[in-house]
Amino acid sequence: MKKANNLTLYIIIAMVAGVLLGYTVHTQSTPEFIAVFAERIKILTKIFLLLVQMIIAPLVFSTLVVGIAKLGDLKTVGRVGGKAMLWFISASLMSLTIGMILVNILKPGVGIDLDNADASAAADVLSKTQVFSLENFVVHLFPRSIFEALAQNEILQIVIFSILFGVATAGLGENGKVIVKGLDAVAHAILKMVGYVMNVAPLGVFGAIAAVIATKGLGIFYFYGKYMGFFLIGIVVLWIVLLAFGKIFLGDRLPGLLKRIIQPIIIAFSTTSSEAVFPKLTEELEKFGCKDKIVSFILPLGYSFNLDGSMMYMTFASIAIAQAYGIQLDFGTQITMLLVLMLTSKGIAGVPRASLVVITATLSMFNIPPEGIALILPIDHFCDMFRSGTNVIGNALATSVISKWEGELGPDQETIV
Repeated sequence: MKKANNLTLYIIIAMVAGVLLGYTVHTQSTPEFIAVFAERIKILTKIFLLLVQMIIAPLVFSTLVVGIAKLGDLKTVGRVGGKAMLWFISASLMSLTIGMILVNILKPGVGIDLDNADASAAADVLSKTQVFSLENFVVHLFPRSIFEALAQNEILQIVIFSILFGVATAGLGENGKVIVKGLDAVAHAILKMVGYVMNVAPLGVFGAIAAVIATKGLGIFYFYGKYMGFFLIGIVVLWIVLLAFGKIFLGDRLPGLLKRIIQPIIIAFSTTSSEAVFPKLTEELEKFGCKDKIVSFILPLGYSFNLDGSMMYMTFASIAIAQAYGIQLDFGTQITMLLVLMLTSKGIAGVPRASLVVITATLSMFNIPPEGIALILPIDHFCDMFRSGTNVIGNALATSVISKWEGELGPDQETIV
């Protein structure tokens, strides 16, 4: 545990160093130098994320197939999957509702200055909007080729193939045990790689923080302080609700879970990537006492269906943009918007700035100027930090609670003498 604590300390030091370097560059350099600096320093973050992405696809496939095969039969898979979907849908609706209630009470959109819109970045988001429709989403569920899905890190497609392959493997009986044993060894080898990759995390964190502060500067908080402050109130409320449910279901085990996932939360926060901590979160949940067959089944599903922080932000940001334009949305329209976001947001974990793309598509459906996404882009990186960290908490709680429901939550490895 001492090694894990050291890594957490190094990550925090990297965050502080990144802020100091980024602020120095922002205040002491020309715009041309800042642009070059930000591009170069982000290479560190890209290296870290690429190393993580290299691991994710084979880890999801191997662990999910093994987990389903170990569950034993289709009935058990259906029971565990049903519990997972019940939790995911309930958590998503709760998160969306919290965002809707708070944005109506706090009215953050009223304080958004239209002159600070980031039009150039908005154009990039708008260009991706058309991919989010019901038809495209359903078609996108099923991989044309598993090798293409693995190469593109299409988590939802990998999950679909892995579930079918795992059920088929379980149906082979004794012959299937050879496949399970081989893939189990592969999964353990990849988890061993996680430790090596995590050693690069402080450099990735340093590059991400330094780049954004150098480009935006600390002054961005002065322009969007009200919006950011109200969003953080929403995050705090969501954390309180999530942890309250965690306490109800996990009891005295909740502090131990939070201790286990603090490092994944910090990495997700600083890199703005929930995906970046998938391998590490898998490892920590198993050490916490969740059985590998539950973790390998629930966690990949959670990354497609249970992004609580992103859910809350979607209703918050969508209605805030309407407020900025002076557009009044009645209660029925807001409920409809909530349900639309509930559907269109599934399977977005691997898409860069995915929440923004979904928000933009939703704005168009409700006659709100989609260009309004430019209003929140200047502060979005900082909001994404908290969204990503919250997503980690939500998936850790979901996996742990379902493990307990199934009677598969063992003691924390630290308590085993």
